[in-house]
Amino acid sequence: MGKRYYCDYCDRSFQDNLHNRKKHLNGVQHHRAKKAWFDNFRDAAAVLNEERTKEPCRKFLQTGQCVFGTNCRFSHMSERYMKMLEQKIDDEKRRKEDPDQDRSSTKCSIDEWLSRREKKRAALSSGRVLKVEEEECTENIEIPPYLLSIPDLPPSLHPPPTGGWRVTLQNEWG
Repeated sequence: MGKRYYCDYCDRSFQDNLHNRKKHLNGVQHHRAKKAWFDNFRDAAAVLNEERTKEPCRKFLQTGQCVFGTNCRFSHMSERYMKMLEQKIDDEKRRKEDPDQDRSSTKCSIDEWLSRREKKRAALSSGRVLKVEEEECTENIEIPPYLLSIPDLPPSLHPPPTGGWRVTLQNEWG
């Protein structure tokens, strides 16, 4: 069948040859998908400034939908979402002004969490019995919530479910 090219931006694949790849990479759909992908990583202040310069989309305000979607030249952003962006920008400014406060609390709790986890692992691997206060400390070892809030983690980095992984056994005949 030959090699296939998979475009991550467009989430599609096609037979990989010079003509097909060139046609796809120069296509309007690919350019729109690529722009939409990189727009996810734009600075909040730039997004807010751009949206403020646009007029509101009447069709989107009336019906909640617009046939042009992300390609519309009018703004589809609500006042509530603009306020949320302003708040996010203010939070980022505060973090830039006082970076030591945010880092020290995060670093301390990460170090704490890692040391508790290492104590538990060492005790389990050596067969040593944990003291009562160590048991109480290690039972509640959960991943800090701010580490879980990182978006788009690959599945391999997600924590296991609370009940553990489900294991299904299959016999060799079916």
